[in-house]
Amino acid sequence: MKNFFNEFKNFAVKGNMVDMAIGIIMGTAFNKLVSVLVKEVFSPPLLVMTGQLNFSEQKYVLKEATETTKEIAIGYGALIEATLDFLIIGLTVFVVIKAMNRFKSKAENPADEAVETPKNIELLSNIERLMEEQNQLLRSEDS
Repeated sequence: MKNFFNEFKNFAVKGNMVDMAIGIIMGTAFNKLVSVLVKEVFSPPLLVMTGQLNFSEQKYVLKEATETTKEIAIGYGALIEATLDFLIIGLTVFVVIKAMNRFKSKAENPADEAVETPKNIELLSNIERLMEEQNQLLRSEDS
């Protein structure tokens, strides 16, 4: 039992738990942002283009409601809305990741003077340059 608590303490202290919590919080905030983006930005133009058709309320009624039973219907509009949400979320994530990769590659480029290169990238770049010079010296000695 003591080993279990030590493992948990190591897990929590090393930052895995904190990283996970940050990821969950950011994911929740991102979900809210995308929901507003879908409902308030993209849906209104779609509603205008489709003649004020509200997707979430569209359904195919299989059996009408009676006094004793509820209506039985296939809610295909909810599927359309969820598909639009999925596509917009996918597109948004793609654009964000693409922008992050662009900034990351710019930051890791040792030749770019505008952005300060991290020390580990700078050291690797210097090692690569020195190895290339050494290889050229060895090739010239062999010739």
